[in-house]
Amino acid sequence: MIHMTRYDQMKIAYFSMEIGISGHIPTYSGGLGVLAGDTLRSCADLQLPVIGVSLLYQKGYFHQRIDANGMQQEVDVRWDPTEHMEPLKETVIVQIAGKEVHIRAWLYRNQGITGQINPIIFLDTDLPENAPEDRTLTHHLYGQDARYRLSQEIVLGVGGVRMLEALGCTNLCKYHMNEGHSALLTLELARRFRENKDVKQHVRDICVFTTHTPVPAGHDQFPRELAEELLGDFILPEIREEVYFNNTLNMTHIALLLSEYVNGVAKKHGEVSRDMFPGYHIDSITNGVHAGFWTAPAFFELYDHYVPSWKNDPLSLRQVLGLKQRRIWDAHMETKRALLHEINVRYKTGLNEKIFTLGFARRAATYKRGHMLFSDIERLKRIAASSKGGIQIIYAGKAHPADQAGKEVIKEIITSMRSLEGDITAVYLENYDIETARLLTAGVDVWLNTPERPFEASGTSGMKAALNGVPHFSVLDGWWIEGHIENVTGWSIGGLSHNETDADRIQELDDLYGKLEYIILPTFYQDREKWIDIMRHTIALNGAYFNTHRMIEQYVLNAYFKDYTD
Repeated sequence: MIHMTRYDQMKIAYFSMEIGISGHIPTYSGGLGVLAGDTLRSCADLQLPVIGVSLLYQKGYFHQRIDANGMQQEVDVRWDPTEHMEPLKETVIVQIAGKEVHIRAWLYRNQGITGQINPIIFLDTDLPENAPEDRTLTHHLYGQDARYRLSQEIVLGVGGVRMLEALGCTNLCKYHMNEGHSALLTLELARRFRENKDVKQHVRDICVFTTHTPVPAGHDQFPRELAEELLGDFILPEIREEVYFNNTLNMTHIALLLSEYVNGVAKKHGEVSRDMFPGYHIDSITNGVHAGFWTAPAFFELYDHYVPSWKNDPLSLRQVLGLKQRRIWDAHMETKRALLHEINVRYKTGLNEKIFTLGFARRAATYKRGHMLFSDIERLKRIAASSKGGIQIIYAGKAHPADQAGKEVIKEIITSMRSLEGDITAVYLENYDIETARLLTAGVDVWLNTPERPFEASGTSGMKAALNGVPHFSVLDGWWIEGHIENVTGWSIGGLSHNETDADRIQELDDLYGKLEYIILPTFYQDREKWIDIMRHTIALNGAYFNTHRMIEQYVLNAYFKDYTD
């Protein structure tokens, strides 16, 4: 039976600066938003009463174009929210720089596999009551300057709490901040509890904070002067000096200060976060992906037939170990053909389904080291020539509009790809989004990841690949430290050092090329039985575990309803 969960039945409010639902709703930029979308899908599947809160982004993040020189160009996205969600009548007001800013909400009905519909609320300031500059506050994701960004975070954190109250969410027991962007919600809650003797503890009791990045630049902070101009007297006097950290409004600091439960997104990331933020208890819950959403049609049909419980019990994918190899390979080839056909039609590349295909797609940030594979072009050519069938390479990923170094990484990769012409077919896909990701992570033969340790907090694209039997070939960081079994679920690149010396980097590069030449390609071309066995273990060990159903169950026990299980 399909039914909408009533607002007064909601128990958890999940706040995220971005939520990725589909490629047609551009309210996300990458991994953080896609994780949020997967999380909320699993909550609906598991009939957990969770309401999502984000911003609408009338003009999205951006549409990526690659020019003739290999440089990224950004184009505004055009989309119509009325095609996917409905406007609600409720409005709330926040104060920004002494002005009233009116906020309305749009409702997206997030339906789980059992029929339960959980609401996702997207906040919007593009209203005639607002000043022209305030109407644009919910136009661009991660756009413009610090003033714009802090104004957005006021709308999200403060406006989000007020909107939930206006909608009748009167029985919430937890507010979950997916990264620090929404941390001002804790200060709005503090205002509501100001009559309590220990206002901080009352806020902490109902707040959960997940930190996602070990990269200092990923933690939003604003000059105190700007914060005081925009917030006015919003922060309670009794906690004002604790809230400001090193004379800045640091969103991660606020969330740490006012959350009872804090976690990183992989076991290693939990360790790194404890080192970054000494004095706080930081747990870890390793990320996952939504199994049903990221499984390609051929594998979806295969699992439905042989493992009928898999969609709501992904752990049952362990049974794939008993499937005949031919069924796994046939599903993979159908998936691979779908990917290569799409790319060949769009780019006229001539990709061949019989050739080993390596996939890589990440945000184009320098620490992700997307150019690492192309460090020695001549060696890469020799590896392809010496194999029994050659190599094909497919890359994708956007750089933040203000990240010039990231844009240079894209240009460098594309220049390297052009130098491979005649020896290796390589293509860089424009405008990497959810729909492209569903094709790419499922359809390649191996998924590559080359971050500089320890800056990959978790990573989830390799988990999406795993659900489709695609082995992982990665630096040992993030989730891969937990999912890696050499020659069983994939292969490591380098050791566990922090890439601190040139010798470390040379060793990693040699490991990447050496394993590609002497282990991965020979197994793929000459020992198909062994290759498919790796695919089966990839599904049965990693696909079965690294999913958001398992992740949500851990949040329920450790963060949301811990008080009821102690």
